[in-house]
Amino acid sequence: MSIDFEQARFAMIEQQVRPWQVLDQRVLAAMTEVPREDFVLPQHRKLAFADLALPLEHGEFMLKPVLEGRMLQSLDLQPEDEVLLVGTGSGYMTACLARLARDVLSVDRHGDFVERVRQRLASLGASNARVEQADALHWQPGRQFDAICVTGALAREPEAFRGWLKDGGRLLIVRGESPSQEAVRIVRRGDSFVEESLFETDIPYLHGAAPAPQFTL
Repeated sequence: MSIDFEQARFAMIEQQVRPWQVLDQRVLAAMTEVPREDFVLPQHRKLAFADLALPLEHGEFMLKPVLEGRMLQSLDLQPEDEVLLVGTGSGYMTACLARLARDVLSVDRHGDFVERVRQRLASLGASNARVEQADALHWQPGRQFDAICVTGALAREPEAFRGWLKDGGRLLIVRGESPSQEAVRIVRRGDSFVEESLFETDIPYLHGAAPAPQFTL
């Protein structure tokens, strides 16, 4: 059975994303314009707009549309912003960010993800987005950003991430132990940082950022 992708996309926005308090018109426009069905694995194309986290290779996942929308909105992006995305995954978030900000650097530890997303971004003409292979927990970007979004959960926030923010920059992370995690926005104000708890969620951990195993006798 064929699917009307445009109708499914409209339903995703109106029945999932917008009701979850994603009301920023630029974010909604980006999620409408980027062809989500081209970023899922081919066997999951019919599920591209479902309220599901869809599996990728290497045990990774594409986040639910509602969570992606909420993350994009929480970054409070301006057209002139420079953004870092940690955890490229399917590339959908990178493509959306490219429509919301001036410059996007997206990093992922999986080389096949990087190559595939580069091709997808090129097909969309997203020349302001660059994708590199890197493990963000053992990497230095050599620059600072207006916004940083981490797409995998962190049991503990790496100290380095805050140093990558410009003054006024926003860092969005999901931290804590599953199943009780919280999305937090951290804003840099000079040498200080202001934290705001946004919502509760439960997503897979960034590679290397899961809680240490606890052994009991």
